[in-house]
Amino acid sequence: MNLKNIYKTFNPGTINEKRALNGLNLKLNEGDFVTVIGGNGAGKSTMLNAVAGTWPVDEGQILIDNIDVTKLSEHKRATYLGRVFQDPMTGTAATMGIEENLALAKRRGKNPRLLRSGITKAEREEYKELLKILGLGLEDRLTSKVGLLSGGQRQALTLLMATLQKPKLLLLDEHTAALDPKTASKVLEITDMIVNRDHLTTLMITHNMKDAIAHGNRLIMMMEGKIILDIQGEEKKKLTVKNLLDQFEKASGEEFSNDSALLG
Repeated sequence: MNLKNIYKTFNPGTINEKRALNGLNLKLNEGDFVTVIGGNGAGKSTMLNAVAGTWPVDEGQILIDNIDVTKLSEHKRATYLGRVFQDPMTGTAATMGIEENLALAKRRGKNPRLLRSGITKAEREEYKELLKILGLGLEDRLTSKVGLLSGGQRQALTLLMATLQKPKLLLLDEHTAALDPKTASKVLEITDMIVNRDHLTTLMITHNMKDAIAHGNRLIMMMEGKIILDIQGEEKKKLTVKNLLDQFEKASGEEFSNDSALLG
């Protein structure tokens, strides 16, 4: 993925005008797992939504797998992307069974008539094996309605669905923020396993500095719609929260707002 000089302003020319992205540049190498942090209003979610095509950008270019998707609709971009949202209720069909949700994800982009055909024995076996990897016992509940699952189970299932077709880019939008710490930790463990196994290029927004440091091979910090820190490789492996806060102060010329969620 390559973001070139991206600008986005909301409510231009009004009293509520807000420049959310301000000449943003970011290039991800294949297989990069990048964690993204920054205070409220730094532009993290705006960047993710710009990549997903949720809204058009004012200026700049968005490339995914070397294909210019800047003018493509959200629907057309979905071919290249997998996405997991913050809300565990988003991303799955609550009234359908686990196996039906997986079948929808598996058949996405294929002949719509295929969606109406039943799930084959071979598919069911494939789904069982995939679910086993999660370690949540869902392989024994294939016909259970997804609406009956816990938040953590739903996020793990959504993650599986989002990566079933091995997307060119996986977008994780604070996907553990609504979960309790123990469940969040389990979902992050599953995230690491799937991303590493499939060598997926991944962009993960988080409010939690410790998670941002512990996961991925690269960490970026945003402020006022730009990237002010980009830490990777050996430097990232040695990173601590204190060190990150020091670097932020040096790069921004101000102290990081003392929000407990950011230090969690």
